[in-house]
Amino acid sequence: MIKKIIPTMALLAVLVVACGGQPAEPTLAPEEVQGTAIAAAFTMVAETQAAIPTNTPLPPTETPSPTPLPTFTPLPLPTESLILPTATQAASSSGGGGQCDSIINLGEAGPQSQVRFENITGGTVSLTLYMYTPNLFGQCGSHSSNPFPISKNGDLTVSLPKGDYYAYAWITYPDGDTSQSEGYFIVKVGDNHTFPVNIKKEVIVSK
Repeated sequence: MIKKIIPTMALLAVLVVACGGQPAEPTLAPEEVQGTAIAAAFTMVAETQAAIPTNTPLPPTETPSPTPLPTFTPLPLPTESLILPTATQAASSSGGGGQCDSIINLGEAGPQSQVRFENITGGTVSLTLYMYTPNLFGQCGSHSSNPFPISKNGDLTVSLPKGDYYAYAWITYPDGDTSQSEGYFIVKVGDNHTFPVNIKKEVIVSK
């Protein structure tokens, strides 16, 4: 901007001197004219700069810092002593062990019912019967010290005291092969008739 103003002021000063009708006053030396023009130019620049509004920087806005979330400390879990049942406890809870390891006292086991075991395995059977929990008369255990033999396709009727029974069969086939079968049945208190129990190749079930 200063470079543009200085030549303009110098030109105006020359024109004023040249156009005057009166005897000219003593002319200024070119150096004085240039100095005057430069001084005027600097004055104009200073006034122009003073008139320009200054940009006042805005105060910095505060960036809110994130509020830390509350932390939760987990409560300790209650410690409990887990007591797993031992084999002895399991046997006792189901009626096994102790008195049930012996032979049933049939004279004190209460009323009995007729149960017919039908062998449909295709081989000969050796049948073992076991009352695994005490009945209403406090009796339980094996029905006999020896298994009951049942021929191929044969049947056997046995008088059993009322109670819950486990039956196990060892099966021998004509070709010499063997297998085992087992199952559960109940001689109910209200049963006064003969009811059948089927001995199959893999399971023993009441009909």
